[in-house]
This record gives sequence, structure tokens and C-alpha cells, in this order.
Amino acid sequence: MVKVANDVPLLDPELPSAAPPVADVVGSVRLQTLLALPALADAEVVQHPAYSNPAYLDPAHPDRAVTRASLLGATPQPANHLVCTDATTLAAWEKAGRDPVTWCARGGAAALAVAGSTPHQVARWLRVAAAEGLPLVVLPAERRPELLVTEVLEVLLDQQAGILRRVDEAHQILVGVVLQGGGLEDLCERLAGFLGGAAMVTTSDGRVLAQAGSPAGLAAALTLECFDRTGRLVTERERVGTRPSHAADAGRAVVRIVAGQLDHGLLAAFVEDRALTADDVHLLERAATVAALAITKEQAVLAVESKYRAEFLRDALSGRAGAPAEATAHAAALGWDIDRRLVVVVAETDEDDAHTTRRPEEVASLQQRFARAWSQAMAVRDPRAPVMGFSQEVVALVAVPSAADTDTVMRTVTEVVRVVSGIGGGGRRTFSTGVSRPVESVKDLPQAYEEALSAVSVGRQLYGDSAVTHFDGLGIFRLLALIPDSADLRRFVDEALGSLATDDTPESADLRNTLSTLIDTNLNVAETARLLFFHYNTLRYRIAKLEKLLGPFTTDPQLRLKLALALRVHQMRGI
Repeated sequence: MVKVANDVPLLDPELPSAAPPVADVVGSVRLQTLLALPALADAEVVQHPAYSNPAYLDPAHPDRAVTRASLLGATPQPANHLVCTDATTLAAWEKAGRDPVTWCARGGAAALAVAGSTPHQVARWLRVAAAEGLPLVVLPAERRPELLVTEVLEVLLDQQAGILRRVDEAHQILVGVVLQGGGLEDLCERLAGFLGGAAMVTTSDGRVLAQAGSPAGLAAALTLECFDRTGRLVTERERVGTRPSHAADAGRAVVRIVAGQLDHGLLAAFVEDRALTADDVHLLERAATVAALAITKEQAVLAVESKYRAEFLRDALSGRAGAPAEATAHAAALGWDIDRRLVVVVAETDEDDAHTTRRPEEVASLQQRFARAWSQAMAVRDPRAPVMGFSQEVVALVAVPSAADTDTVMRTVTEVVRVVSGIGGGGRRTFSTGVSRPVESVKDLPQAYEEALSAVSVGRQLYGDSAVTHFDGLGIFRLLALIPDSADLRRFVDEALGSLATDDTPESADLRNTLSTLIDTNLNVAETARLLFFHYNTLRYRIAKLEKLLGPFTTDPQLRLKLALALRVHQMRGI
């Protein structure tokens, strides 16, 4: 029982605050459970009222874990031990100038059990124990510490043996599922049954690959704050491992799925009616090794399939796939449908992998994740759409209705890009996307691929990273992008715009904006003044100033064309 020792004086009001409780440990037994043992019958757990915070000192708190029992000795006990001794031994330590209570507390003891102490001794030891956050268990004088250690160890060994049997049996069952051809869905289903809740496997950035459990359990899990609106587990905020049993999220646990140096994702478990313990997390970690086996096996199969798919798609995009009928039949054998109206979409990471500081294996893992995200997003929308990753890019052939205009196509592609990116980006690498014009035949795929490549390259120059650009939106920039030497373009801009080519002064940028609007409105002074919120006379003054700087562009169409081109080049990044 827990006793608040109100009759014990507070010897030092400036004692430090209590230490936090010991976390849940695999194979541990809670202190409150051990208090029910015969050897601890009539034991009292004393606390000073000034230090009776239940989250720290109450030994009945579920996070107070015991993994071993031992006698007080000169060698520090490992953490989570129930240290057993008698008053005579403690007094001998004090006579030798040592502080046994602090010794136990600083070593991480779960509690200190003392037999045969007097009220005065309890008062002295309680002062230090309370300050250190160490429960003090007071036993009758006839209780022998050695018998207490033996009885506690028996309970602990039975507990740990039971856990090992349970984990080993579960591990063998899960390995059998994979060896018999089962996948991640089967693995999650068995794990959900073991834990009595729901289980899911996600990628490292939180995309759900497989899930199982009761429909109500899964629905409840997906409404938690750990998932965003797209159903992605927000791994940036998710804690791996155990959680305090009194925490609001104690009913879920997440562990990493790792094989060698590769991080394959996360394995998560959710239960509604209890807290997941360290023993449950240990089972989850064993299941994660089996999940790694399943993922590795699946990747080996996919690697072979991907090799043939990638070779075919490369041939189709370069015009080497044969006659349209042959190419269509070949694609169908691979599970793809290319006999329809398509646009080619190229998604290219903005980071240049050829000049990155990342390790090669990290780059390969990131690119695989990028391609997998596109495959998953497209599979939900159109399972027969070709999607493959090539070096730093992913190519997808997206089906579009025959009546779809450019805006409709861009809405479709933008939605896929949003799903791949995830809400908020999730720490993944940014990428830019280019979209071709629609094609009706396989023989037109090479041209569409070139259009998509141009769109992604020029779009990034115009709009920066993460741009989504349609080929038809490039306009004159298509031609400008063909000039290989950007230094020539820079000289052309400097010669045409003079001082307006730089942003050295606010006036230069302001006059350049005025010039651009004038040319866009075909020198319509009234319309330009309205768009720029200028008075008509103010704009006339600005036009005169521009002609003084640049020449008579209002009357010279060749000069006007030159300035219009220079302004477009100035928009391009990296020039």
C-alpha cells in the first residue's frame, strides 16, 4: 500500500524536483504488480506530501517498471532494478560516509525496499528518496532481502519467458506468411490480430502501402492527428518506439523497417482499448524484420519486371518500339494501355544528382521512393497507365478524354502532382513537371516526350522549382531555350535594355515593368495606365523617359520586337 508520511518533517525545503518516471521496458513488471507478492505483504510505500506527485513518485504509476531485483552492493545496479536491503546495511553505508539512497536513485533504481527500519531512519531516507524521485518500500524486520530478491526474480523470469514464447511464435507465423507467398497486406492482417487493433505499413515519408484490421479500427486510426488530409502518416512529427502509458497517443506505436543500410518505411500499430507496452513494441520490431523481408522480396520481383518495362518504355519514347499495333500489344502484355489519347508527363527532381553531396546509395533510395510515389498515385487514378523512373526523372503516360482542353489536362496532372508531393511536402525533394500536347498514336510518343522535356526544363527557368508547365504555355520561350549559351542571351538583354537589365535601383525594375505592360497592350496608353494605376500624363512622361533610354520603340517595330524578346529572356532564370 502507498502511505503518505505526514509525520515526517521536511528537512530541506529547497530539495530539487523529482526525476521523471522510468519508461516502459521490454519484459518488465510494474511495481504495483510486485507489491501483491507474499514477500511484500504488509509493505508500505512512504512518500512525503511535498513530493507526492503521482506522475513521478507514485510506485503504482504504470510507467514504474522493474526488470531485475538485486541486493544493495558496491557495484551500481543497472536501471529498473528493485534494490533490496535492510536497515542495518543502510546504516553501515552511512557510517562509512556514503549515501545509499542517492546511490540507488542515480543508478536508475525502480524502487528501494528496506526491511527493519525505525521511524527516524525512514524520515532521514525519505528526505533523499523524495528529492530523487525514488519510491521507498518499507518492510517488516522479519523479511529477508534475499528471499524478496528470489521471489521477484521468479516473477520476472516467468514474465520474460512468456514474452519470448509469444514473440517467437508470432515471428514464426509472420515469416511463414511471407515464405508462403503472402505480402504486406497479409502481414498487417496477422499483426492486427496479434495486437487486437489495426496495423499498417507506410513508406518512409508516410504513404500507406498496406493496412489491415477491423474497419472501425482503421477508420478510427485514420482520423487521428498523425495523418494529414491525404491519408499520409506525418512521419516528421511521429515518435518511433514506445509512448508513456498515460499519454493521449499511448494506443499507437511506430517502428522503422530497416534492411542493411536501407530504410524501407514504417510499421505502425493502433489499438483503441489499451496502451501499447514495450512488449508490444518488441513484437512490432520483430514484425518489422519480417516486413523488410517481404519488401525486399517484392522489390526483387519488381526489379526484374521493371527492367523489361523500362526498356520497352524507353523504346516507345525513342520511336524504337516497332509498329503501333505491335507496341500496343507489347504494352498490354506488361499491363499497360497505350492505345488511347495520351499526354506524356515528365517529373524531374530539382536537385541535380550529378552534383549532389548525398551518398550514391541515398540518391538511389530517394529516386526509388520518388518513382514509387508516382506509381502509387497513378495506380489509384489509372492502374493501366505506364509509369517508370529513369535516372533523375519519372515518365508517366496519362490518359486524357478526347474533348479535354489544355486546362482540363493541367488540372488532372496538377492533382497527381499534389498527391505525389503530399500536403506540405513532408521533407521530400522538390520536383518540376512538364506536360506534352495530347497524342493519338504510339508513333507520336517521341515528339510528345521531347515536348514534355522542354516544358519541364523551360518551366523551371521561368517559374523556379516545383513548376508544373504545359508545352503550349511556353510560347516564345521554346525558341529561346534552344540557345545553348546563356551568356549570349545575357549579352543580348544587356545590349537591348541597357540600365533596365538590372535591378540595381527600384526605378529600373519599375520602368521595365512599364515597358513590358506597354508592349503587351500593343502600346495602348490608356489601357496601360489603367493596368498600372497611373495618370495618363504620368504614363506619357514615362514613355518619353523610356524612349530616351532605349530609342524610339513606339515608332520602330523592329526595336519594339527586340525589346519584347529581351524582356522575355529577362524572365528566364539563370540568364
